[in-house]
Amino acid sequence: MPMCCLVRHETNVQTTSFLSMVWKVCDGAEVGSRTCDRIDKNNIEYGCWYRRARLSSIYSPIKVVMENLTRRTGDFLMEHFREDPELLRLRTSAKEAATVYDKMADRLIVQGIRDAYPDHSLLTEESGLLKGDADWLWIVDSLDGTGDFADWNPFFAVCLALMHKSDLVLGVIYAPAINEFYVAEKGDGAYLNRRRITVSNVPHLGQSYVFYCEGGEKDRARTGGIMGRVYPKVMDLRKLGSAGLETAWVAAGKGEAYFTTKIEPWDVAPGVLLVREAGGEVTGFQGERWQLERSDLVFSNGRVHSALLDLLRPEVGSGRSW
Repeated sequence: MPMCCLVRHETNVQTTSFLSMVWKVCDGAEVGSRTCDRIDKNNIEYGCWYRRARLSSIYSPIKVVMENLTRRTGDFLMEHFREDPELLRLRTSAKEAATVYDKMADRLIVQGIRDAYPDHSLLTEESGLLKGDADWLWIVDSLDGTGDFADWNPFFAVCLALMHKSDLVLGVIYAPAINEFYVAEKGDGAYLNRRRITVSNVPHLGQSYVFYCEGGEKDRARTGGIMGRVYPKVMDLRKLGSAGLETAWVAAGKGEAYFTTKIEPWDVAPGVLLVREAGGEVTGFQGERWQLERSDLVFSNGRVHSALLDLLRPEVGSGRSW
């Protein structure tokens, strides 16, 4: 039976003291529910633990903060999803039209992280690099799939990841419109709505469903050339419009692979950890290990990785720096 714990959320909460601030338990509450809305929300965040949850990790308190912020941001986006007809009328410039929601959601997340961990560094799509303690870096995309959101398409997500000393340790992807909440912690597996997930066991590229996207308008021609080589060799190519969801679906076995060009780290960082923890593989087009500045990437179930790389290796990616 899950326990939904209301957590007092004050400025300058430190990792070592966060768990001691649990002060009310509501047995039988649903995950992420607002059972105790009667409590003053100015001082309260809602979060969930389970009686058998592994709380020995030093990252567990931070994961609670991350999950709460992700759910709150998803709730905010759902309050506005399909409620703004102006977005549909401006669908030809959907990304620009939805910018107000990206920025508002970004401010919500940045403020939440600053309240809990004021010394940590952040890298967000809307705010850029906010320097702090170099050992801790939050990577944030407050609204991944802006075009889908603007077009009233449910395939959008909130994406958060945490790096500790240059190592990915936590990742969360939340698609509120389709009720999919993905969580991964290094060494503890990948989960969808509290159920452990693994990549598919499809062994051959010819039997594989492969997701793809290009990182920007200027890279469409290059992506088209890659698709010309890949499409004849796979079962089908698919695109959701949200890089975060596409990586999560590979982790959950809903497809065998995903490739992308000139992608930004906030789009894929949590997905890197999800796919790894689900038993898959993530590399650059040349087979090199993922790094923050790497922009041409392949995610797969591991079984079809080599065959897909053979089709992608002629492409040489570019790096980024902040």
